[in-house]
Order: sequence, then C-alpha cells, then structure tokens
Amino acid sequence: MLLSMTGYGEARGQNEAFDVQVEIRAVNNRFLKIAVRAPEPFNSFELELERLIRKTIRRGSLTVQIRVDRWEGQRGTVLNLDLLKSYIGQVRDLGQRLGLDVAAVSAMIGQALHLPGVAPEGDSIGERSVTNWSVLEPIVAQAVDRLQEMRREEGRRMAEELLALRGRIAFDLQFIRERAPQVIADYRARLQERIREVLTQNQVEWEAPELLKEVAVFADRCDISEELVRMESHLDQFRDVIETEIDSPGRKLEFLVQEMTRETNTIGSKASDRQIARHVVEIKANLERIRELIQNVE
Repeated sequence: MLLSMTGYGEARGQNEAFDVQVEIRAVNNRFLKIAVRAPEPFNSFELELERLIRKTIRRGSLTVQIRVDRWEGQRGTVLNLDLLKSYIGQVRDLGQRLGLDVAAVSAMIGQALHLPGVAPEGDSIGERSVTNWSVLEPIVAQAVDRLQEMRREEGRRMAEELLALRGRIAFDLQFIRERAPQVIADYRARLQERIREVLTQNQVEWEAPELLKEVAVFADRCDISEELVRMESHLDQFRDVIETEIDSPGRKLEFLVQEMTRETNTIGSKASDRQIARHVVEIKANLERIRELIQNVE
C-alpha cells in the first residue's frame, strides 16, 4: 500500500497541571526530517519525539508543533513561605548562639530551600521530566496515527491514479508492438516502388538479394523488440510495487520510471514511423505525470 508524504495529524490531552495540543504537518522530502517547536520544558524531548516518529514514518519533512496551556495556579512551583520564614529564623538564632559570622549564616540560609516541606514533594527536575513525557508520549502517538490515516487515504487515491496511467502506457505499448512489423513491410514496399521507378526511367538492373539486404539492414536498425520486452517487464514491476510493496515503494517507483523513460526514448529514436512516434509522445507524457505523482510517495 502506498503512503503519501503529505498529511496532517492533531491530538489533545491533559492532566491536572496543563493542557497539551500536538499538531504534525508533513510534506514530501527525499529523507526523513523532523523539526520540533515546543515551549519549555517540552522542547527537551526532541530526541524522544524523533525516536517515536521514526518507528512509523520513513520519509518526509515533518513539523511537530506542541502547544501547552497551564491551568491557573500551576504556573510554577508553589513554596511554603511560612515554613521557609521559620527555617530562616531558626538558622539566624542558631548562628547567634554559635557565634558564626554573617557569611556562614548566609550560606546556611541559602540551603533553606532544600529543607523538608519548603518545596512540594516530587518537584525535582528529573521527576517533572518523567511526568511530562508520560503525558506527552500518548498524545504524540495519537497525532502520528491520525497523520498516517490521512497519508494512507491520499496514498490509496494516488495508487488508483498511478495504475490508471500505467494502463494508458500499456495500451500505447501494445499499439507499438503491433505496428512495428508493419513498419518494415511498409519500408520494403516503398523501397520496391522506388526501385521500380528507377528501373523504368534509367533501365538499371537491380538484383533481388540486394533489395533483401537493404531491408534487413533497415529492420535491424529499427528493431525495438528488446526495448518492448523490457518496458513490459518494468510495467509489471511497477504494478507489483504499487499493490504489494511496503518498504519505501517511492524510491523503487522512481527507479522504474527512470528506466521506462530510457527505454521509451530508445524506441522513439529507433522506430522510424510517424504513428509509433505519436504513441511514444503519449507514453512520455504519462511517464511525466507518474514522475510528478511519485515525488509524494513515501
């Protein structure tokens, strides 16, 4: 199944401290490129976000936008000011009784924030980080799932269009296959008619083997049977990749289109026939349409 490289996914979630919205926008790119835009402290999860996204997405340029609204009263750490004042007063009293200088007392006061009960329990940076990621991870995963759903739907439509274009190329190719033998027959008939005219006007003799040799040289020069076989093989592989490939089908389709373009150019240069030339032009036009479409296939 084909996947488009463009799409959009959005998800929301919340806990007792904040509301989180995650938006993921994807456009085409030859490789996987991820840009994260998030406020503190969520901007520190860039590596975790990239690992999570790479489990599902292989190609494309993704922008991950994280918006956070904190609930009122959760804007920062709330200190127990009464307890802090009590600790500072006790430290100063202790310093006076022990006869400590001002510098020593100030150093002891500086450690008061770390005393029990001043800051809420479990408010360390490490614990906050674990808590924030546990909230963010499932929201991002849900946004990725919704992005993939859109990419699958667009990929399905692209597959239908690509197969339709393949069918048009196969139709033109079949005409060329049927027309190719007639090109040689027409050339032989034209050559015979010209020889007949020359013989009539100038009374020049012409041996039949020489005619056959000339026709054989022309037939060898405009023989496109190998190119037709390779084109049909490429078309079969093209269909198989669209219908069954799951590992980076976009790159394989790009290679097949490149090869089919090369074979088509050879057919056009070798087949000296106006009708074949018209169908070669049609094949090239459809290959160009395919090339534009697969630029957006993962």
